[in-house]
Amino acid sequence: MDRYSRQARVPEIGAAGVERIRSARVLVVGCGALGTHLADTMARAGVGALDLVDRDVIEWSNLQRQVLFDESDAANGLPKAVAAAQRLRGVNRDVEISDYVADCSPAFLDQLPHPPDLVLDGTDNFPTRYVLNDWCRKASTPWIYGGAVATEGAAMVVTPESACLRCLWPEPPTHADVGTCETSGILAPAIAAVTAFQAAEALKLLVGAPPTSGVFTCDVWRGNYQVLPVASQPSPDCACCAGRQYPALDAPAAATASLCGRDAVQVIPATTEPLDLDALSEQLRGATSDVERTPHLLRFEADGCRFTVFPGGRAILFGIQDPLRARALYDRWLR
Repeated sequence: MDRYSRQARVPEIGAAGVERIRSARVLVVGCGALGTHLADTMARAGVGALDLVDRDVIEWSNLQRQVLFDESDAANGLPKAVAAAQRLRGVNRDVEISDYVADCSPAFLDQLPHPPDLVLDGTDNFPTRYVLNDWCRKASTPWIYGGAVATEGAAMVVTPESACLRCLWPEPPTHADVGTCETSGILAPAIAAVTAFQAAEALKLLVGAPPTSGVFTCDVWRGNYQVLPVASQPSPDCACCAGRQYPALDAPAAATASLCGRDAVQVIPATTEPLDLDALSEQLRGATSDVERTPHLLRFEADGCRFTVFPGGRAILFGIQDPLRARALYDRWLR
């Protein structure tokens, strides 16, 4: 208990609250700016099990705000989930940490070995958030939305009894409506403000305290912090809450996806047959440049693009924005 003594002295937590936290399993989706802050706080708070999922690799531009990574991680292009898990195992050896280098799809969530008690949103795109919303609604699992761009951020607790994300926004907003880190930039304190709210609400849920109702919003540059009231009950017009329909779970999986705020496209293969990355790396030597095989992935450059290929066949192509061209290049070099 020495590790958690200061946490236990908080009257709202106490020794009983510490034990409840230590018995919980938390899923953090996305190990970027939001996710690294959240995962770090959850590990230090002593959650019993922490599941981390992210589809991306570490780049130099991440280091400005993604607190679990360093320059060697960026130089080696480590998968974010792997690097975050490695760092956190050194932070708290008592936490069971699992890392998944994967796209957070409905199929991935359904195949998790253990269902989470709480899901924390560390993503950078609304399609994935709506997958989380619909999956958590169907499973009656609480989750906490969070997002930030430029100097602003927002977050909201979604419990099985409260209004959900679709109650507020029936359809995901577009990048043009909300902006991206690429178009508007991102200030690290905005991330810290949003994740402070998310993490505090997470601890409240884990110890059985009622969460904050409403949407937390902030503008750290202008010093504006508030909780906007929203309907506490689910909307009678919500597809999930009233209709028991889950559009994000029923939608066909996308073969390609442009990554938010990135000059990059993710390509998901049509077949589930895994790639032999060792054999592929040998085939590519001489035909492409900068071929690098690591324990987690294969990297190379071809046709003006930088390929990062994962064992399951999923790939991220950097230096390209057109999904159709990305699919064509994928088929040319990997199939």
